Order: sequence, then C-alpha cells, then structure tokens
Amino acid sequence: MDLQEYLARMNSGEPVEGGGEMHRFMREINEVTMRLTCELNAKYHTGEEIREIFSKIIGKPVDKSFRLFPPFYTNCGKNTTVGKGVFINTGCHFQDQGGITLGDGTFLGNNVVLTTMNHDFDPEKRSTTYPAPIVTGKNVWIGSSVTVVPGVHIGDGAIIGAGSVVTKDIPPYTIAAGVPARVIRKIDPKTDHYPSTYKNRKK
Repeated sequence: MDLQEYLARMNSGEPVEGGGEMHRFMREINEVTMRLTCELNAKYHTGEEIREIFSKIIGKPVDKSFRLFPPFYTNCGKNTTVGKGVFINTGCHFQDQGGITLGDGTFLGNNVVLTTMNHDFDPEKRSTTYPAPIVTGKNVWIGSSVTVVPGVHIGDGAIIGAGSVVTKDIPPYTIAAGVPARVIRKIDPKTDHYPSTYKNRKK
C-alpha cells in the first residue's frame, strides 16, 4: 500500500479494521509524523521554517500567508489541507486521518481539537475506526479549546465560541456555542463588528 491508496480509502469513509493492512500503514505514518512534530515543537523557528516543516507534515506546500504558533500536534498530517491566510494558534491537535480542510482565512484559537475518527461501539471491535472529514469554509473563526468531531462542516464566516463541542454542521455566517454547540444568532457581515460591550467592559 502507498500513501495515495491509503488516503483514497480513508476519504471513502470505509471502516479501518484494527490490526489490518490499513491500520498497520497508519502506524507507519504515525512514526514519521511524530518525528516531524517533535522537530517543529522542540525549539524556536522562524515563520518560514515553520511553514517548511508544516509542509513536510502535511505533504504539500502551504501559502506564504499561512501562520502557525507551535506547539502543534498531529498523528497523521497527510490528510490535512489549508488555504491562504489560515492561522493556527498554540496547542492545537489534529487527528486528520479522515480529512481536515481549512478554507481561506480560517482562524483557530489555542488548544483547538479537530478529530476525524470514531471507534466502534462494540467493545469487541473497539480498535476498528470510522473516518469522516472536517471542513471549514472561508473566514471561519474557531475559538480557544473548541473540539470538532468527525463529519462536521462549518460554513463560511461562522464563529464557534470558546470551549464548545461541535457535533453537527454549522451554517454560514452564524455564531454557535455550547456543549453541544448550537447556533446562537446569525451574522451580517456588512453590519456586525466586534461587540462594543467587550471594548467598554470595566476593568
């Protein structure tokens, strides 16, 4: 099995049987990726160096507008795609075997977790996993300590409140928050700005 075959099968959503060929290949990728993330997180790097290492992790080049503040963690990397102007803050975790796509201008706060694999509910088959992709549209803002579960799509311009757990699709230009996350209100890109109540809050 090669990487392209592996990714094609993961993107098909087929189950990955514990101990099978796909599972063994996954572990090989894990080893390579862990070495690269250790290199990224072990010392200071310039922005250009970070982009270079991150490109190795995901197996494709990233735009010069991409920014990441280490540490960053992933156990695969090769099924992640990022657009232009993407920003990933410190401490984010990607479990991207099922596919992670971050649209142009997506911002991730500190300690965001994106996970694209579920385990079988049957205890006897618990090592079998089921991949499903996470996709964000353009200009999405995911707040600090948010967890997004497999199969979720977040629409253009949406905002996810800090600490939320996103278990279902979020429509474009909405604010969602909570556990599980629910839409609080819509956003009008032409009139909505940073809330004045935050700027005027008494210290």
